[in-house]
Amino acid sequence: MNTSDDMQIFLTYGDIALASSLILVVLMVSWRLRLHLTKTLLMAALRTVVQLSFIGLILAWVFAREQWYEVLSILTIMTLIAGSAAKNRVKRRYNGLFIDTLLAVSVSAVLVTAIAIMVILDVQPWYTPQFVIPILGLILGNSLTAISLTSNQLINAFYEQQARIEMMLSLSATPFEAVHEQVRTAIINGMTPTLNSMLVVGVVSLPGMMTGQILAGADPTQAIRYQIVTMFLICVSSTLGCTISALLTYRRFFNKNQQFSLP
Repeated sequence: MNTSDDMQIFLTYGDIALASSLILVVLMVSWRLRLHLTKTLLMAALRTVVQLSFIGLILAWVFAREQWYEVLSILTIMTLIAGSAAKNRVKRRYNGLFIDTLLAVSVSAVLVTAIAIMVILDVQPWYTPQFVIPILGLILGNSLTAISLTSNQLINAFYEQQARIEMMLSLSATPFEAVHEQVRTAIINGMTPTLNSMLVVGVVSLPGMMTGQILAGADPTQAIRYQIVTMFLICVSSTLGCTISALLTYRRFFNKNQQFSLP
């Protein structure tokens, strides 16, 4: 660990190695309690180091060049991976699930990121990698979690409440009226982690983005302002993502004759 005159701390590879040794505590807990998570923990730790190191090299290269097509390529890859990750977290799958999750993730995250970059922060040019890549990554990570929670909740509800939905349809309800309660519950379920985070931020928890900025030597007041903006961006993106996902998903469970049909 090295320090400069203004008390900014620079991490060395030795510091990272020391921090990684703490994983041994987690492995010991897993072994003693027979959690059978040893392989998963080791793989997660290894992937964390490899993936972040790799993306660090790429970002350093992209930041130095600042070419719009390179930035756009990275944003596209990030969005595709987020859509795939959201799909993989859904236990009961159906044909077209990847398209639905990708649309929900991309529309919500890209739209909110565009507003943040072009309107709120007024970044010039818009493809400045220092801003657009971290913001989109932050929003994508939270959106895919919210979308996968919504999809899981809604699909499970369709399977468990098939009789109720069909009864509603038999009473002349439209497809959306028949599944409105399930859609509403699924969206609320997807939004819950974001809302819970907003309720305790600054009181119980200090978000990673703000903590990272402060540790890097940024002005705490500016770090807090950035965190407030990002929390609102995440909230809007998660809401849009959950809503789009729910609306796209429920349509997959009705045929052309407006009949409820499980995949």
